[in-house]
Amino acid sequence: MGIRAALAVHPDTGRGAAARIAGTVAARLRAGVDRLDLLGTASPDDLPDGLDALVVLGGDGAVHHAVQYCAATGTPLGLVPAGTGNDLARGLGVPLDPLQAADAVVAALRERRHRAVDLGHAGGTWFATVLCTGFDAAVNARAARLRWPPGPHRYDLAVLAEVAAFRARPVTLTTDTGRLDLDATLVAIGNTPFYGAGMRICPRADPADGLFDITVVGRATRADLLRILPGLRHGRHLRHPAVRTLRAREVRIEATGWPLCADGEMLPGGAVTARCHRGALTILG
Repeated sequence: MGIRAALAVHPDTGRGAAARIAGTVAARLRAGVDRLDLLGTASPDDLPDGLDALVVLGGDGAVHHAVQYCAATGTPLGLVPAGTGNDLARGLGVPLDPLQAADAVVAALRERRHRAVDLGHAGGTWFATVLCTGFDAAVNARAARLRWPPGPHRYDLAVLAEVAAFRARPVTLTTDTGRLDLDATLVAIGNTPFYGAGMRICPRADPADGLFDITVVGRATRADLLRILPGLRHGRHLRHPAVRTLRAREVRIEATGWPLCADGEMLPGGAVTARCHRGALTILG
């Protein structure tokens, strides 16, 4: 039987970048499939049945919606990054140039070449990159509200704004290996290393080992944060004495009044339990 795939295009992604290249990407994908459906969303409710593959042209927000459809189904997901962050593509080694990524998807479709990667699940939502709470989630929420500047600099501006106001709060972390009570500034649960357009918050995270890498920043002053944050791009923040790391298959976070986000998408706040599901997502290529 022939291959039926869908291309979900989020036209506003990357300040219109996805819309500008959608026709070219679709034309390249048609070389590797027998039928290609063009969609305006990757929402699970809007996708057709019987797909052999779902390809997303967009950023991490678009991919997050596609993951909800593909998780634990075996339906392969193809990534053609065209967003601001593209952190899942970066974490999985997918080319960040969208046309190169489209060609890689075509090759994978022709050769039926797939790989399984882990996913996290928390609060009824699947996530592929990082679930975070505290300072970094507050930064993400602020960055999402900004319309300027474009690209990663939105996160830099949001960081400066949040540094002035944020305070550490009591947090309880309960994992399958123990319990930790502390005053913390942020907690990041990484399935892959990156968030915030290339910040390597969980630099050792491996999406194929069945475990989360958890980065915890304890009580930190503004001066501490200003020393820690520049190292996020390269993973040097792990050297700071306020930073500790854990590895676990399951973790529960209890922190009052903190924002929470996964894959850059805001989630309802409150206590949450995240579990790592090994091999829950099939990726093309």
